[in-house]
Amino acid sequence: MKAYRKNSNYLFGAALIFILALVAGLTWANYQYARQNPGGNDFLVHWEGTRNFLLTGTSPYSDETALAIQTLAYGRAAQPGEHELRVAYPLYSIVLFMPFALIPDFTFARAIWMTVLEAALILLSFLSIRIADWKPNLLVLTIFLMFSIFWYHGLRPLINGNAVILIALFMVGAFYAIKNGNDELAGVLLAFSTIKPQLAVILVGFVLIWSLRQGRLKIVVWLLTTLLLLVLSAVLLIPDWMLQNLREVMRYPGYNPPGTLATALLALLPGLGERLPWVIAGFLGVIMGGEWFLVKPNPDFKTFLWTASLSLVISQWIGIQTDPGNFIILMPALVLSLSLLESRWRWGKAFTYALLLGLVTGLWVLFVQTAIPGYQLQQSPIMFLPLPAVLLVLLYWVRWWVFRPPSVWFDDVAAYNQSRR
Repeated sequence: MKAYRKNSNYLFGAALIFILALVAGLTWANYQYARQNPGGNDFLVHWEGTRNFLLTGTSPYSDETALAIQTLAYGRAAQPGEHELRVAYPLYSIVLFMPFALIPDFTFARAIWMTVLEAALILLSFLSIRIADWKPNLLVLTIFLMFSIFWYHGLRPLINGNAVILIALFMVGAFYAIKNGNDELAGVLLAFSTIKPQLAVILVGFVLIWSLRQGRLKIVVWLLTTLLLLVLSAVLLIPDWMLQNLREVMRYPGYNPPGTLATALLALLPGLGERLPWVIAGFLGVIMGGEWFLVKPNPDFKTFLWTASLSLVISQWIGIQTDPGNFIILMPALVLSLSLLESRWRWGKAFTYALLLGLVTGLWVLFVQTAIPGYQLQQSPIMFLPLPAVLLVLLYWVRWWVFRPPSVWFDDVAAYNQSRR
């Protein structure tokens, strides 16, 4: 027994050293990349906004802070037509950025932030696989993990330093907690996902309704209590932060590329007519509301996961300000679809290879072919279209297997065959 414990300690120590060495090596590589490739403006905005607040007490939403951020990025104030790089997150988002804002060197802080996001992408992939009960073989798993980092909607937010990767991890972590009955943790994680509220509002609304119908009140209590504590803590720091934040949110669309399906379609097809894109968004909203209504009390988890995934996909097209850089939150929809197709369709594995290859190459080719030159390459509004469209098709392709489990289907087939004898 002593020898076993000793060997276990050695293995644990070796594993710990390996992990630390891997993290150090990855951070060093990220640092070299950050030195040679200035950018990471999504992170820069909140690093400087948080740092400025911690050191001088200046509001992250102030013009002084915006000028400091713009000077770091452009070497001057933003000119008309340039991104204004203003903080638009809720004030309690500083909880996320504070450890990095304490690092005075931006390049080093960005390198560590990138390491955290890379780890989050891997963890996001693993948790998505677990909640979908996907059992890929080693080859498919390896391909998928590589895909999760290098596809457009993984690598671009990583390079830009977008916190959306952590928001996606909070969401999927909440799904995993719900699946395993850890309702308290689910509520806390969903509350933290509101750091980007435009991404979380639809999902949080669905989870609240679902939780009330299921009688899982702990999710509701812990979500609302955590959110209330975050908001009130921020009020203690800046009493009117919500008004300041609201002004920035209202200002945000004015200096950003098209941020809704409607504005994206109108930018691509000016002659389309202003009403049609909104009709499409309204139609999708009706579909989503209908699916919420159809989720009966006490379903299995896959019913919840399918509806939550659909809600995330439709939320990107329903008219709420967003960006294709946020589409990493749609990972659960992709993994759930692949899981069901592999397990229920004889060509599912081949389809998985083809789809992953198509997404990783097709999206990057589309971005490069349509990118708009500037201070940094700006994505075309066309990037709004491919992934949500593909996922909507996939989700409705596998819907039968979610709401009518295979065991029921096989029972019906067996009964039918018996009746013919």
